[in-house]
Amino acid sequence: MNSHKTGSFFKALCDETRLEIFMLLREGEKNVGELVDSFRISQPTISHHLSILRHANLVKVRKEGKMVYYSLNCDCVGDCCSDFFNELGYELIPKSDSCGDTT
Repeated sequence: MNSHKTGSFFKALCDETRLEIFMLLREGEKNVGELVDSFRISQPTISHHLSILRHANLVKVRKEGKMVYYSLNCDCVGDCCSDFFNELGYELIPKSDSCGDTT
């Protein structure tokens, strides 16, 4: 298990705001403005939280002109969860190939 990667994953998600951002991104790609509209906090604060999620490799960034779009990095999320549960002695069975699919 890559304990640094898994530790970064859990540290990034231990903040309530970052966890809520993470859950919103399950719905699909969003820009900062769309995320700000979902919270009662400022754009710089949302950007700070996104930076932490990005450094933990939990979100991907796509630039289109001046707009920056964020989406979940499903590979990293899956790897970290799998590594963590494997270390506990559980084997995870993937539910779907789609990161945002909650069925």
